[in-house]
Amino acid sequence: MTIHLPSPDGALRAYEPRTEPLALTPGTPFTSRTVFSAAHVVADPFADTHPDAPAAVDWDATLAFRRHLWAHGLGVAEAMDTAQRGMGLDWAGAAELIRRSAAEARAVGGRIACGVGTDQITGGSLADVRAAYEEQLALVEESGAQAVLMASRALAAAAQGPEDYLDVYGHLLRQAAEPVVLHWLGPMFDPALTGYWGSADLDVATDTFLEVIAAHPDKVDGIKVSLLDAEREVDLRRRLPQGVRCYTGDDFNYPELIAGDERGFSHALLGIFDPLGPLAAEAVRILDTGDTAGFRGLLDPTVELSRHLFQSPTRFYKTGVVFLAWLAGHQTHFTMVGGLQSARSLPHFARAYELADGLGLFPDPKSAEDRMRTLLALYGVAR
Repeated sequence: MTIHLPSPDGALRAYEPRTEPLALTPGTPFTSRTVFSAAHVVADPFADTHPDAPAAVDWDATLAFRRHLWAHGLGVAEAMDTAQRGMGLDWAGAAELIRRSAAEARAVGGRIACGVGTDQITGGSLADVRAAYEEQLALVEESGAQAVLMASRALAAAAQGPEDYLDVYGHLLRQAAEPVVLHWLGPMFDPALTGYWGSADLDVATDTFLEVIAAHPDKVDGIKVSLLDAEREVDLRRRLPQGVRCYTGDDFNYPELIAGDERGFSHALLGIFDPLGPLAAEAVRILDTGDTAGFRGLLDPTVELSRHLFQSPTRFYKTGVVFLAWLAGHQTHFTMVGGLQSARSLPHFARAYELADGLGLFPDPKSAEDRMRTLLALYGVAR
């Protein structure tokens, strides 16, 4: 049946939903790339809460979604930006998420890396920042997960220049038990991180970032770059010390960056692989066979959806990710911690549905259509 979807100009357009999903099943582990999907959290829709209250999480549904990702061979990047760190999920909630997800990973044999930040403080001195990082690093290491040292709002506020970043990160890397992933999240994802690494000039910031890595190459498994600039990522990738990986976090240009060129490639740690999980896994398995064209043929068509979800204000991409999880049947409701389900418009949701349905991402297209109709009715679209 035709469904009528609202456009940004207020008009309704007819869309014919597909009737069959893309046939994707779990397969063998990846051999050519290491791939993490950042994963969202599922809110408890029955909690009597409000946006300023601590997050109320549906733990069963949240862990079930991680098992879904692991079943397709993806690693889980836990308690990071996609899980609404600093946008509805506080440190207490993130700590519980890390404990539970790491235990689940051990139980099913899944790969997991967890975000280490400073969000238990809102400001303070460099000593306060170091102590906050240390507390979170200790918890992640005790859980048995790999650590991802996330960019810190508190450090961005306290640092006076590049030397403060060199000091803080050097201190943390010296005490890390295992090699970590360093995370550079651009200001399009979080405006409070403007000027990270001590300069708003990205060339200067890159030099400082590389100086941190060069001083401790044995403690850096890789870097996760989320600057939405493919050329800059390739340049940075080529300047890394031998053995240090680049995990792309570029949700605009990931197919070309993962495919790579004659001088190298990027691994992946991506928020868009939350809704694309099974399809992304299939594409990487094709790449494992050496079929780059087949990989690009499957993954390139997903870029339009990703760019739509990550359009400015980019930090609200989580709303689209959870919306698609609801349509795909991974959760029974469209409620988010912090009330973030209100962060995108109905035309935005309509286009996300249309693009995802066109890709065959919904295991049950009819159920997804029914849920989309429910949302339309809620907004007063009766047709």
